[in-house]
Amino acid sequence: MAVVLSLRWAGVTPEQYDAMLEAVRWEERVPDGLVLHVAWFEPGAMHVTDVWNAEEDFQQFFATRLAPAVQEVGLAGQPEVRFSPAHRHYVASTG
Repeated sequence: MAVVLSLRWAGVTPEQYDAMLEAVRWEERVPDGLVLHVAWFEPGAMHVTDVWNAEEDFQQFFATRLAPAVQEVGLAGQPEVRFSPAHRHYVASTG
């Protein structure tokens, strides 16, 4: 069952997010099970909303690719993370 990941990470800057993107390259090497990724910032925090085919897909991605980059970039603290079952998802074609 598809899940929605809602994440808020206090203290993460756009520059740190961009460094993570450069290190992990998830747009070039799309993780298995990732359907959609959106990130945005408010003063003092990063927010992410993802749709994954299964929570286990995200956990695998985190363990093998994202966690090492978190250490490399030096992100402090821990994110607030919540998974919710997706009732429905639709991604409009961009082409």
